Amino acid sequence: MGNPKILLVKLSSLGDVLHNLPIAWDLRARFPDAQIDWVVEEGYVNLLKPLLSNQHFRGIDRIIPFGLRGWKKSLFSLKTWQAFSVFKKDLQAQTYDIVIETQGLLKSALVCALANKSPNAIIAGLANATEFSGYEPLARTFYNQSVQVPTQCHAVDRSRWVMCSAMDIPLVVREISPQFYPPGFVEQIPNSSIFGLHRPYILCFHSTARAAKRWPQENWVALGKSLAAEGYQIVFPWGNAEERSISEALAMQVSHSLVPPAFSIDEAFALIKGASLTIGVDTGLTHLAAVLDRPTVEIYCDSPRWKTEGYWSKQIRNVGDIQSPPSSQEVLAASLELLKG
Repeated sequence: MGNPKILLVKLSSLGDVLHNLPIAWDLRARFPDAQIDWVVEEGYVNLLKPLLSNQHFRGIDRIIPFGLRGWKKSLFSLKTWQAFSVFKKDLQAQTYDIVIETQGLLKSALVCALANKSPNAIIAGLANATEFSGYEPLARTFYNQSVQVPTQCHAVDRSRWVMCSAMDIPLVVREISPQFYPPGFVEQIPNSSIFGLHRPYILCFHSTARAAKRWPQENWVALGKSLAAEGYQIVFPWGNAEERSISEALAMQVSHSLVPPAFSIDEAFALIKGASLTIGVDTGLTHLAAVLDRPTVEIYCDSPRWKTEGYWSKQIRNVGDIQSPPSSQEVLAASLELLKG
């Protein structure tokens, strides 16, 4: 195929972007001189910056920020349309031979339509939904290669199915362990500067957008008390006002715990890197800990474990499953196994 120009389209959300990272490295390994660009929502650009090519390695060549979430708040303002024009110009600065869209949503498919493409370009996307994932069948009309994937397919594997079909290469799934970030990246992350944080500490990501995926607060309290008794500072992060109030309620019941201030994605890298352990429900920041290959316990309460579980590292424990949340004792046992292992 020579040196193709490839566009990856995975806009959001945090966990979905993370689970799409391996195909960038898969492509680079197979096509070392390809141009690889990626369109992503503005809020997740910093997840991709560590992949940008530099003098030490070849990763992705361009990140193209997409501001749809902000644009929707003021759809008819001049500023919004000016921002859209800048995005379109940036997107169309290159002509692509391959467009790989792994989200299966209309907004992503429209990005494929806007991109400049060579006359025989391949536009590949999902032909079907996977269970418990968002999917909009109309998106298929924007592809010329619709890829059928198993209905129960891990998010990493699903992206690899589409990528391998688009590039006409043998399917890469579990036989090649996924790479997420450059070698040595975690070691280069600076220590967190959050005030009041001291080592050793354990992060507890208790909240997620869908309430049914949360673990009962009394379980977090029981777990927090047990781990605090082992000498760890328990840290309860939050992302909005409701989550902050939950964090504060939990911290009141767990001695010497910390409710940190709001933090950016860059600070999340540092916070996770320095933690002795991350424990969290099925949410993006828990998955960030897993893809960074840090000790992580992933708790599943109302989502299927097969969809996003960390399967690539001995430092990850996945507990619970859809409609089968784990007990506090199960999570404690998994935590102590990693802490003392």
